[in-house]
Amino acid sequence: MKVLVLGAGVIGATTAYHLAEAGHQVVVLDRQSGAGLETSFANGGQISPCHAEPWANPGVLPKVLKWLGREDAPLLFRWNRFDPALWAWGLRFVANCTSARAVQNTERTLRVALYSRACLQELRDRLALDYDQRTQGILHVYRSAREFDQGCRAARLMNQYGLDRQIQDRAQCVAIEPALAAVAPQLAGGILTPGDESGDAHKFTRAMADHAARLGAEFRYGTTVTHLTRDGDTVTGTATDRGVITADAVVLALGSWSPLLSRPAGIRLPVVPAKGYSITLAADGPAAPTVSVTDDEHKMVYSRLGDRLRAAGTAEMAGHDPSLNERRWRLIVERARALFPGAGDFDHVEPWAGLRPVTPDSVPLIGRTRLRGLWLNTGHGTLGWTMACGSARLLAQLMGGQSPDIDPTGLGIERFKISL
Repeated sequence: MKVLVLGAGVIGATTAYHLAEAGHQVVVLDRQSGAGLETSFANGGQISPCHAEPWANPGVLPKVLKWLGREDAPLLFRWNRFDPALWAWGLRFVANCTSARAVQNTERTLRVALYSRACLQELRDRLALDYDQRTQGILHVYRSAREFDQGCRAARLMNQYGLDRQIQDRAQCVAIEPALAAVAPQLAGGILTPGDESGDAHKFTRAMADHAARLGAEFRYGTTVTHLTRDGDTVTGTATDRGVITADAVVLALGSWSPLLSRPAGIRLPVVPAKGYSITLAADGPAAPTVSVTDDEHKMVYSRLGDRLRAAGTAEMAGHDPSLNERRWRLIVERARALFPGAGDFDHVEPWAGLRPVTPDSVPLIGRTRLRGLWLNTGHGTLGWTMACGSARLLAQLMGGQSPDIDPTGLGIERFKISL
């Protein structure tokens, strides 16, 4: 069948590849001039099932209250904006902040993330992909003994669901990543996830787009989708600034912009944008980390990309505005310099901001909708690259009527009691 994939980020590019591999006629539409130029461009660079713990959990509400009004907060809500979608999302977020739902949502996210990590590794070997990948794992570090204890509890839960996470003391953390030696006295401990990885998501996205094109997928860049076209309850294609394009099926892989396109068609997706920031700088020898590190206290991640260092973090709930807030990205510079002094030239960095599509339960939206021909692959939050390969392969299997490799229960829009 002919399938339109809307969006050429990491989700759209991998979806296009797997659909083309399955023999479908694939057309990808994106308003940018190439693949991976928005949210996938300069993210934190981690393949991180270890981050499967949902944002909504029993311990987060006191933190959110403490962070209110603080421009340096890891998670910043700008509630002064009139945004009904954000308020509705917030109510669902609070409803998911129970122990039972946190366990359920961790299992669902890990189910996709672990499958996806395996899919990525298979693709890398089969296609000989090169994207500055590193496979030494991801090391979470903690300064607070209380936060470390909570992290250990989450790690033990993830171990039960098949993710190998190893608790480390301070000395072991420094042995794993010697660049932490300068801050070792501040550390309470760490958790190593040896199977996790890091790399350049933009390079990966471009590679997957190229491989999809070799299989016959057509990428139409510089094309803005204006709305879905319908015949009753069937989606027949899309209208664009270059005319109407018809298809047998349409896949929404537009990240934070997916709800803006689905809402006029009567499908309200519980997805809101969370603006994340990153900086990229030239790495300076042994003072820069080689193992990907997550600083749990500040919700910051660090990835070595060849001769570059990427530092990323914070989440700002401020609508669909991707502009750079200088105070926010300079905060990343300060925290990166404090954790890894001498790691590079922090006076000359490349700042960036992108919008991550977040659901209230931190679980992506994968599968069909009530409109025939309209499928979802969106809402992956901060784990877009982590879950891209698995969610793309899963969706291709569902669209092709195949028995899926993993159970899709709980991953679709039907889990939310809203208009489907």
